[in-house]
Amino acid sequence: EGKGKRRNPLHDFKKTGELMLIKVNKTLEVKTKLLNTTEQCAKRCSRNKGLSFTCKAFAYDRVTKRCHWLSFNSLTNGVRKKQDHAFDLYEKKDYVRNCIIGKGADYKGTISVTRSGIQCQAWNSMIPHEH
Repeated sequence: EGKGKRRNPLHDFKKTGELMLIKVNKTLEVKTKLLNTTEQCAKRCSRNKGLSFTCKAFAYDRVTKRCHWLSFNSLTNGVRKKQDHAFDLYEKKDYVRNCIIGKGADYKGTISVTRSGIQCQAWNSMIPHEH
């Protein structure tokens, strides 16, 4: 069972309808291309195929069927949100999730303090505790 079934690439993304991200910081990168489905956009973003940056999100223009791959997400400094009825924003869950799953080896979120407010230890540090 399950053989031959392909996993939906959109599963790794958090969707926000009618929202586009505008880069204020000009060093942030965007690439666009005509694609028929959000699944195709998601697959390319997940694989970083044909992109010169790590794709953290994409916005799909439902009117023009254009995919906008983004090197940033809604939590990135130098980015602002814009309501736009033509777009749906899809952000990689790994970059917007504020919780650690399992041992946290793939955690890419922004939380850097414990529940009690203590600053987290850097992964490459053995101080104050050994790993």
